[in-house]
Amino acid sequence: MNSQIQKLYNIGLKPQRLIVGLMSGTSMDGLDIALCEVKGSGKNCAVKVLKFTTAPYSDDFRFKIKAIFAKKDADLQLVCLMNEEVAFVHAVLINETLKSWEINNDDVDLIASHGQTIFHAPKSLHELTDYPNGTLQIGDGDHIAVKTGIITICDFRQKHIAAGGEGAPLAVYGDYLIFSKENEDRIMLNIGGIANFTYLPRTLNANEVFSTDVGPGNTLMDQVMQKHYQKFYDKDAEIALQGKLNDDLLKALLNCDFFDLGFPKTTGPELFNLPYLEKAQKQSATQNITNEDVMNTLCHFSAIVIAKSIEKCFPENANTHIYMSGGGMHNPLLVSLLKDKLPFASFYTTADLGISPDAKEAVLFAILANETVASSDNYFGNREDVPSVCMGKICLPE
Repeated sequence: MNSQIQKLYNIGLKPQRLIVGLMSGTSMDGLDIALCEVKGSGKNCAVKVLKFTTAPYSDDFRFKIKAIFAKKDADLQLVCLMNEEVAFVHAVLINETLKSWEINNDDVDLIASHGQTIFHAPKSLHELTDYPNGTLQIGDGDHIAVKTGIITICDFRQKHIAAGGEGAPLAVYGDYLIFSKENEDRIMLNIGGIANFTYLPRTLNANEVFSTDVGPGNTLMDQVMQKHYQKFYDKDAEIALQGKLNDDLLKALLNCDFFDLGFPKTTGPELFNLPYLEKAQKQSATQNITNEDVMNTLCHFSAIVIAKSIEKCFPENANTHIYMSGGGMHNPLLVSLLKDKLPFASFYTTADLGISPDAKEAVLFAILANETVASSDNYFGNREDVPSVCMGKICLPE
């Protein structure tokens, strides 16, 4: 037997594994790196985050990604080159971070690498009847494995699509395994560039669990900030709080077929982008309102699409626990609006469940990698678009 396959086999048999989970989102501020101790698998899985950091990207690297991000006409040569470049940069950041933590690479069992999404194209977005769902994450796993010497599990979303899903959201799997609680209805709300949540019913019935995108979280606000203020995001909603809600623009923003689709569904910056905002402003004749008013209205827009989606899961006067994660949970205006619109819910963060909100997505990919090598039970219910499969390609370092 190949010695690397034997090593992988032995890792799968261990009672616990040391896994580095990675996540690089649409904000492109840096690489989230979570060092996780994962015990067991499946419903007996338990995870402890030993270390976490976000290793920042250089402005030059961020600019290179943005040159091909969410663009139908992206330069194919740049896409090819950046597939390697993203992996090289991630490997360097992993090695440097492990060294700073005084962790030997040889002591790490697995790396779980999400990669960098550059285009997401479910049928609901591309509307090309002759083509399937599609998504593309770059940052080749073989390069990471070779440069770190650690077996790397990567490219998780392709198996999801191959088995009938849309490639997103994948949070449903990890959320169900580590955050479900009997007799407590939970919403695991992640407000990243795109807002999504996982519904975890008090029954623990896998057939009732689902995860779905709901619409824009931070992406439109971030894009406006980058265009008009040369800042990556609106820290503490400083700009939005200077403006006021424009009802005409809000109505135009909400006029989108995506919001009428059932759950689960996926979307991305391919839809919710500056042209989307410009179209809404033209329809509502609000091209001349202040940027502060635009930001305030966009914050209301995100809050409304999130709240309306969560309301669909519960009857009136439901006792619901919402656990937040993602950059949007740091936006005080957005959080205040959500609390006003969802008075039946109690709000927390995943820190109340022992997982840093900023680390959560990286941790969830560590869980997926653990399931790939160690689980004998991949059942997550029997529903369309939520295939019960293990995910991720295995990349060997030698």
